[in-house]
Amino acid sequence: MELGIAGKRAAVAAASAGLGLGSAKALAAEGARVAICGRDRARIEAAAATVGGECIPLVCDVGDAAGGAEFVAAANDVLGGIDILVTNAGGPPPGNFASTALDAYPAALDLNLLSVVAMCSAAVPAMQAQGWGRVIAITSVAVRQPMPNLILSNTARAGATGFLKTVAREVADSGVTVNSVQPGLHWTDRVRSLYPDGQPDTVRMGDADDFGAIVAFLCSDQAKFLTGAQIHVDGGAYQALL
Repeated sequence: MELGIAGKRAAVAAASAGLGLGSAKALAAEGARVAICGRDRARIEAAAATVGGECIPLVCDVGDAAGGAEFVAAANDVLGGIDILVTNAGGPPPGNFASTALDAYPAALDLNLLSVVAMCSAAVPAMQAQGWGRVIAITSVAVRQPMPNLILSNTARAGATGFLKTVAREVADSGVTVNSVQPGLHWTDRVRSLYPDGQPDTVRMGDADDFGAIVAFLCSDQAKFLTGAQIHVDGGAYQALL
């Protein structure tokens, strides 16, 4: 299927590995011009080589609002504009209510909420002005079904989801769609850190490249009427009807 995004300019945050990298690869395979960012120059340059298609590596930390805005500005400069924005970031440290101090929350909100707000604030107005844009936020299925021992992530990503849904409705008539993709467990560096002894026998793990293909479809012309959605990509792990 031709997705209609060849030549579109795509900025993919935190794409040196994992789901961000899978998304960047899928967009590049559809002919999009892609800029990606990561904190480590060697890792992000290696990732760009994996993406191919003249992918542009940028060294930037999207761990807070300032970093998110910086990445969008840098991607805008090197691409000459942004048509597609994929927001993404690592996860905060694990912990539960009893073990997580109050002063741990601001950093988590910076990482998984305010960075998303900043990236959208920097990119969406220009998308509205040009009459076409796609924002895809990589969040977590924990928004629908909070995960044990991840109270910081559960809290921050739920806030980001509320923000994204609100923005989607406000910009829907301008040709800009805003959706979030909620991954379950995929075999990434983040999951390896949570399961240091290896994949549990009872857990199905997804593939980052398959996840990226879903992100690419949400950026397509065919998906122009799909906005404000939260799509869980979890191999059926989430069991509720709604």
